[in-house]
Amino acid sequence: MAGLTHLDPEGRPCMVDVSAKAPTRRSAVAAGCLELDQPAAEALTRGGGPKGDPWSVARIGAVGGVKRASDLIPLAHPLLIEAVDVVHHWDPETRRAWLKVQVSCEGRTGIEMEALAGVTVGLLVLYDMLKAVSHDMAIGPVRLLRKEGGRRGTVLQPWAGCPWEP
Repeated sequence: MAGLTHLDPEGRPCMVDVSAKAPTRRSAVAAGCLELDQPAAEALTRGGGPKGDPWSVARIGAVGGVKRASDLIPLAHPLLIEAVDVVHHWDPETRRAWLKVQVSCEGRTGIEMEALAGVTVGLLVLYDMLKAVSHDMAIGPVRLLRKEGGRRGTVLQPWAGCPWEP
């Protein structure tokens, strides 16, 4: 198992020096879900609650989460994001609202944290949009489905029950 890259030789947190790495095309896809109770599920099925359409606001929030990842995660590098794609899926049988975020850039370090932050913030926004109806909701799990580029190349993480393939 590789050592933790965000620790210096004395074990203190540090930002990884990526200056010697060559820039490569990088992308990452993450997904996650929000479990809803019956009242919140009915509100989502109707198209929202008192705050309006939850899906459109959650998609915008997910993009904001991608863009602010390095502000939220102390040792993450700011990246020049080139593309963000956010899609959603509603499963009324399981009462799970799903978000998938795909992010890409040309850079010296991975973009997984941006994809994960985008999904997480998008789900928080969805919770916020529906909480006027009910607080009985649970966020997560949130997982990386795929990453491409960098030293490891392509990494696929299958997730049983997720509506998307890695």
